[in-house]
Amino acid sequence: MASNAPRVPHSGAVTLAIIGGVLWILGIVALLTGALPTDDALAVADRVWPILLFVVAVTIVAELASKAGLFDVVAARLAKLARGRTALLWVLVVALATVATAFLSLDTTAVLLTPVVVAMAVARRLDPLPFAFVTVVLANTASLVLPVSNLTNLLASEALGGGHDPIAFLALLGPSALVAIAVSVIGLTLVFLRRLPKTYPDAAAPAVSDRVLLRISGVVTVALLPLLVIGLEPWMPAVAAAVVLLTAFAWRAPSALGIRLVPWSLLVFAGGLFLAVGALEALGIGQVTSVLAGSGDDLVSLWQLAGVGAVAANGINNLPAYLALESVAGSPARLAALLVGVNAGPIVTPWASLATLLWHDRLVAAGIEVRWSRFVVLGAVIAPLILLLGVVPLAL
Repeated sequence: MASNAPRVPHSGAVTLAIIGGVLWILGIVALLTGALPTDDALAVADRVWPILLFVVAVTIVAELASKAGLFDVVAARLAKLARGRTALLWVLVVALATVATAFLSLDTTAVLLTPVVVAMAVARRLDPLPFAFVTVVLANTASLVLPVSNLTNLLASEALGGGHDPIAFLALLGPSALVAIAVSVIGLTLVFLRRLPKTYPDAAAPAVSDRVLLRISGVVTVALLPLLVIGLEPWMPAVAAAVVLLTAFAWRAPSALGIRLVPWSLLVFAGGLFLAVGALEALGIGQVTSVLAGSGDDLVSLWQLAGVGAVAANGINNLPAYLALESVAGSPARLAALLVGVNAGPIVTPWASLATLLWHDRLVAAGIEVRWSRFVVLGAVIAPLILLLGVVPLAL
């Protein structure tokens, strides 16, 4: 799971809430029985509250910007910029998905960008599936770029010390992120681009109901992006941006506001998961994971850790996989290898990343049919290549 997520569709929300509730019960039982010491539980709470606050704030920003039509307008502008050339449009969609993932999180790309890109392709008589696959694969693999790209990154950057320093994070994981993105794009291009026509007809610009809100959303989003990478705690600029947009919508379109803007089910799930994993750590799960993950900063050891992370993520989900293995990472290089495994690796099974499930929900809502077998086969080819090549820079 990746967790800086926009509003989860209803079916996914119910499932997350149920799982989260069970995890909360297990964590509370562990707390009451003494299996999880109170001090450890308080330490978990102190660690995660700024991260979850960022989740809520960036969700509100992304949702309101989407309601204002910002993503639709950007996608339409890209299609116009490509001037009917499909190959150029492909490159521009890749760039948009990468930037959206890097700055606004992988789940924003999966939930908000997917329907926009699909609608853009359909309006121009292009097969929407290639563009849909671009969004979901890059939502996962491009989430290695910045601390705010993925909840696992925020946890890892905090574990590295020195706060959520985007420059230090990029220096550590930038080369691996570049490899992950390049392998993804090359693989997707070889599979899909040749099946698309070389040109496409123009289409009408998307309708915008309130241009004032559109302009405000655009200014706020553009201003937020650099503020997320200048070294501030990510929740600070995200909360400020959310307050500005909430105020603007209260003024111009109050009916768009509501409690559903807050991803409650996701917060319940993430909070319960942190508590439950904290209990498992107190019970000594680190002894088991240390045997599986090995030790050392040499290339083979880093491959081992990344591979275990990817297998665990595809087996259960990437957030619990990261939490279970974080304590045995032990060094910046090993922590980075773990991120390569749990961020870029979970593109094989549908449940490995929450972003993938949200992506599928949005495609179903748009009437687009995707065979999971196609997703699994594509991921089974791309993911091992990313792990094999993406870890190499960490050992140099």
